[in-house]
Amino acid sequence: MKAVGIILAGGKKSSMGDLASHRNVAAMPVGGAYRAVDFTLSNFSHSGIKKVALITQFNTRSLFDHISSSKWWNFGRKTSGLYIFTPHMLNSDSLSFRGTADSIFQNIAFLKKSNEPYVVITSAEQVVSIDYTDVIKYHEEKGSDITMVCKDLGEADVRDYGVVSLDHNSRMLEFEEKPLFPQQSTISLGTYVIGRQLLIDLLEEVHCEGRFDFVLDILVRYRKKLVVNAYMFEGYWRTIKDVPEFYKLNMDFLNADVRNEIFEANGPVYTKPKDDPPVKYSSTCHVTNSILNGGDIINGTVENSVIFRDVFVGEGAIVKNSVIMEGCTIGNGAVVENMILDKVVSVGEGQQLIGDPENIGVIAKRSIV
Repeated sequence: MKAVGIILAGGKKSSMGDLASHRNVAAMPVGGAYRAVDFTLSNFSHSGIKKVALITQFNTRSLFDHISSSKWWNFGRKTSGLYIFTPHMLNSDSLSFRGTADSIFQNIAFLKKSNEPYVVITSAEQVVSIDYTDVIKYHEEKGSDITMVCKDLGEADVRDYGVVSLDHNSRMLEFEEKPLFPQQSTISLGTYVIGRQLLIDLLEEVHCEGRFDFVLDILVRYRKKLVVNAYMFEGYWRTIKDVPEFYKLNMDFLNADVRNEIFEANGPVYTKPKDDPPVKYSSTCHVTNSILNGGDIINGTVENSVIFRDVFVGEGAIVKNSVIMEGCTIGNGAVVENMILDKVVSVGEGQQLIGDPENIGVIAKRSIV
């Protein structure tokens, strides 16, 4: 393949509250059996991009454990691989990355040692099925210096995204990061294709000027000097930007159309497998429109919920409209509704956890209710 991949997985996000206090957002459990980073890694693998750098810095233990072997994503080849990069302790004032451009610049040797003509830069916090070969082909046909993947969100609220203004040829005119009063509905999905040598030159130039952000200091600042075009993506896309979006993302997996697109459009989603026994359904259980996983034992009622592995639901217990992560125990007669339970949460017999559909409740990891 004629491109290398860079995955930005900074991982620190206060909007995720307790869910991100002990894990990198790229390692956030999604869809019952996956981590957020699985979708990006699988997209690279299916696109034939087998040389990928993952750049991260916060709460990396669970992320490193998950990607400890690159063979699950078919990166374990002589001329390919999955490379993990963290901040260099360059001096006493720089113990972390100062921005997205700085994170790539600190690992610029990866780019200089590569031979591929293009670089695909993307985020580890989004769930999407996309073929990067189509984006690269579009990049070449348009003669772009930078191609960014965009999506029109229509009537949706776009104030938390980078909003893009385009001309009739899809060339970027303006870019506003999280505008208070957006005038457009087209957003950047945080995925870019750029020439490898051009990226090296730009990174070295902005670094010398004390600039560290890829969007503001490269994309926006050079928008009139470089040809920046938008590749319009029409399919399913959602990013983990806060707790409500994380909840909606998991609930989306209950939609068959979403599942078919994510898991079948460009190939399966790969992940690190777990050796668990099948789900055990007792004669007293009732399960509708839910996702369950290996090691689960279901004795009660589960409706419209995403249940991760090794979860126990007791007799008479009711779980509705909830996301229940690995190793949780729901006691007999307990009620859990409109909630997110982090890993290894224990809900005692008869307890009720009922959140507001407009304000989903969260119980932190290893809590006892």
